Amino acid sequence: MRIAVFGPHPDDQELGMGGTIARLASAGHEVTLVDMTTGEPTPFGSLEIRAQEAAAAAKILGVTRLRLPLTNREIVHDLPSRAVVAGAVRMLKPHLIFAPHPEDAHPDHVAACALIEAARFAAKFTKCDLPGDPWHAPHLFHFYSIHLRSVPQPTVIADTTGHAQTKRRAVLAYESQFVVNEKNRKVPDWLDAAGVYFGSRIGTESGEPFFSRECVALDFGAVKFE
Repeated sequence: MRIAVFGPHPDDQELGMGGTIARLASAGHEVTLVDMTTGEPTPFGSLEIRAQEAAAAAKILGVTRLRLPLTNREIVHDLPSRAVVAGAVRMLKPHLIFAPHPEDAHPDHVAACALIEAARFAAKFTKCDLPGDPWHAPHLFHFYSIHLRSVPQPTVIADTTGHAQTKRRAVLAYESQFVVNEKNRKVPDWLDAAGVYFGSRIGTESGEPFFSRECVALDFGAVKFE
């Protein structure tokens, strides 16, 4: 299965769903992390540093990365930006798309979510100027960020047992954000705690929450209830 995980900035994907990414990659799925911007400027980063950190995190997770030419702090839901994202969808041809949750304190995340949802639809257009062949990803889920001071109310929780430490290592690969920056040093611990909490809701060691605007198919006859 081909999977595209879109993030407004490098590290958003790891923060929101690093354990799930690691599990999907370890199961043999083709996972691409799509960074919509460089993530710069930041207090202790640079274009070179952020690129090196993103590459290191991708190696830890066992996935590939693709960077789009949008601008950090200036993501807007407009037609030119939609064409950029839709072009990425047509190139990657994912069966499953992950996008940031539509409610977020960071304007880039809100705009990115709207862009990704619109681009998923636009990617199937015929008789248009978009590159590549038409493609429609059958499924789209939203992951949660850490900008809102709220507890997610997810549609589903993914079991990430055995992959929590891989997520932590991938997050800590962004040293400029979570090691050098003293204000963010507790973030990995918050993520560990959240993983344990969401795992407890489904009876596993760790878990990550996801939201879907669409109905999710479920065969109760095939589900094991305990």
